[in-house]
Amino acid sequence: MKHNDSIFAAFNGGNGPIRAVLPLVAFIGAVVCLVGAVWDQDWLWGLVICLPVLVVALHDVSQRDYAVLRNYPVLGWARYLFQDLRPYLRSYIVEGDLEGRPFNQDQRRLVYERARGEEDNHPFGTELDVYAHEYKWISHSIAALEVPDVAPRIIIGGPQCTQPYSASILNISAMSFGALSARAIEALNTGAKMGNFAHDTGEGSISPYHRNGGGDLIWEIGSGYFGCRTQDGNFDEDLFAKAACTDQVKMIEIKLSQGAKPGHGGVLPGAKVTPEIAQTRKIPEGKDCISPASHKAFSTPREMLHFAARLRDLSGGKPVGIKLCVGHPHEPFAIAKAMLETGIYLDFIVVDGAEGGTGAAPIELSNHVGLPLYDGLVIVRNALVGTGLKKHVRLGASGMVHSGTGVAHAIALGADWVNAARAFMFSIGCIQSMNCHKGTCPTGVATQDPRRQRGLVVADKAKQVERFHRKTVHAALQISSSAGLHSIHDLEPHHLFHRISPTEARTADQIYPFVAENQLVEAPEDTPYDLWWKAASADSFNIAKHVGDQHKAKSLGI
Repeated sequence: MKHNDSIFAAFNGGNGPIRAVLPLVAFIGAVVCLVGAVWDQDWLWGLVICLPVLVVALHDVSQRDYAVLRNYPVLGWARYLFQDLRPYLRSYIVEGDLEGRPFNQDQRRLVYERARGEEDNHPFGTELDVYAHEYKWISHSIAALEVPDVAPRIIIGGPQCTQPYSASILNISAMSFGALSARAIEALNTGAKMGNFAHDTGEGSISPYHRNGGGDLIWEIGSGYFGCRTQDGNFDEDLFAKAACTDQVKMIEIKLSQGAKPGHGGVLPGAKVTPEIAQTRKIPEGKDCISPASHKAFSTPREMLHFAARLRDLSGGKPVGIKLCVGHPHEPFAIAKAMLETGIYLDFIVVDGAEGGTGAAPIELSNHVGLPLYDGLVIVRNALVGTGLKKHVRLGASGMVHSGTGVAHAIALGADWVNAARAFMFSIGCIQSMNCHKGTCPTGVATQDPRRQRGLVVADKAKQVERFHRKTVHAALQISSSAGLHSIHDLEPHHLFHRISPTEARTADQIYPFVAENQLVEAPEDTPYDLWWKAASADSFNIAKHVGDQHKAKSLGI
């Protein structure tokens, strides 16, 4: 609410129910005092108490912004009180265990219990509707195996990489310093160090709090080139090499797009660009920080691979890959074609699902743009397998993973490892208050307010990060062992069942197309991707016009 031209701006400028509580309390207090004043015949005291309420009432009936207040002065503030309280009342009182979004109470509780080392078993059977269309399960074996004692690792780094990285199957997904608080970043990275897994920096670059933690880093390079940029926003090779060659940086990730807001840059308002953030990102203090929608360093798949090769050389041979939320299906095929034609291989590709996202984003993009994780993962898997490149390029997955089930499902569909963001936020105390973009996070996770950060104790939260990671990886291994598999990477699409109606369920390979090795090169016409493959070019991310015309004709039945 906003009445900046009024002496009542103090009522309306605050966040939360306080803006409505003050007038209501004043009104109730005034009524009580007025009754008391009349009873004691002390009219002067009653006037002193009632005068502020009278002024509020006069303000309400004269303002033009809000019809409720104009028609119901003072009392109309009750509407805004309950409007502000509604999310909290719903979350804690009304909402069922399986109803909350984006993560329900059961999902959050699981993370909390694992992070705190509490009992995470569930009594009395599943609460899920096993005949609902969204239900999924992994088929188990009569000949189940014991869960292995040693957590698996995955080697990331192709033939052109001289410093491959041995990664956990579960790592912390991209979240920037600036979006998250200093203490949150340090707690996450310290926990990653304790648990021997990786922490993606997000596009906000490497902060002192990443360094303090000492954990392995995946340095994400976004379109703003934060931490390695010139004053005019171009890529700076010297700054990049200086940071990338440090021992803590294990991999380099070029961010093409993200699930929360695919195809959209970002803006960090100047008010939030503190001296620390300015120094970390190499940007002016106090000025809006703009992330362009696309990169300046390249504009075609071929140019992108040459840029990746340059980053690999500048970093001393460390793995270099890309992260994207899949949009046009022909674009992953264009990247695969560029690798075949140039002989330059990415070391990895991370697929970010449209259901992902930790920071603020335009609601239309969050809700209606980009492919969800499973759909995007299958397309990229097919692009790599169908061109024979999967043996060189590892595949990561990110998108609303919070449990061992999510890890197992992604690996069954072709992922080599999984990243999680919001689950790790829960592990350090996030309560899904939905205030990430306001700077008013009550737990100190997503705010730069030192007072709010005070509640987040780094040493304690780091232990919770490590514990959540360890228990979740163990849960994923329980699933693959129950399927009779010696390795979690033996999970295949036929192990994953999806219910599509109350009376029918299909395995993932009966729902999604899975191409054979080299099939896109040798016989694309035998795949569902024939037109998309023909539309892809190593020299452009755009669709070829003649193929676009074929798509239109096919859709019209011509």
